[in-house]
Amino acid sequence: MWESFSVSANFCRWTRVKQTRMRYKTKGYMTKELTAKTWPDFVRLFTQGGGWDHCWCVHFHRARALPKNAWLHTRAERGVRNRREQREMVERGCSHGILVYVEGEAVGWCQYGPREELTRIDNSRNYRGLAPEVEAGKFWRITCFVVERKHRRRGVAGAALKAALAAISRKGGGLVEAYPVENWEGKAFGNMSTSGTVSMFKKEGFGVVAAFGATNVVMRKRI
Repeated sequence: MWESFSVSANFCRWTRVKQTRMRYKTKGYMTKELTAKTWPDFVRLFTQGGGWDHCWCVHFHRARALPKNAWLHTRAERGVRNRREQREMVERGCSHGILVYVEGEAVGWCQYGPREELTRIDNSRNYRGLAPEVEAGKFWRITCFVVERKHRRRGVAGAALKAALAAISRKGGGLVEAYPVENWEGKAFGNMSTSGTVSMFKKEGFGVVAAFGATNVVMRKRI
């Protein structure tokens, strides 16, 4: 099971540089990096019944789906395993993300990281032929957003995105890639919404590169 998390310890330490000091204020929101110190805030956000209590944002860290002999029968069981794996990655410095706060409470989340951490995209059939040639440590991905229900459509995801881009820039920058949904208006909230929207990324200077399945696109920006 752990072969999906084959990121070197040295690489994890490199991406952790200055991480604990990174705080930003964006559009009235305070944002912080996910670290061992902010882990309790991450846990509170992911245990509010918003639908993420089983995933814990480990999907894109796995290079591919787990083999059938590792499948678990219930969401609760998957949640326990995924929470444990996410905590271990955070402690090793191999998981990155931004928490957005309102009055001291985490209400939003954005996952980002180098390609070496978020490898699932590389094995997607929708991604064939799209991977750019970029040196190690200079290719970043923004893969997932979470916003607590009562704070949606208030700029929380946008604040998380700005902070994620600032964090990537502080870590040396490079090519940043995202996979947002097109034509968001009118669609019900679900898994497709967790990738963000095209309009949100266009505001930050991203350009569309190609289609990514039936509902999403690949977008990129260099920083």
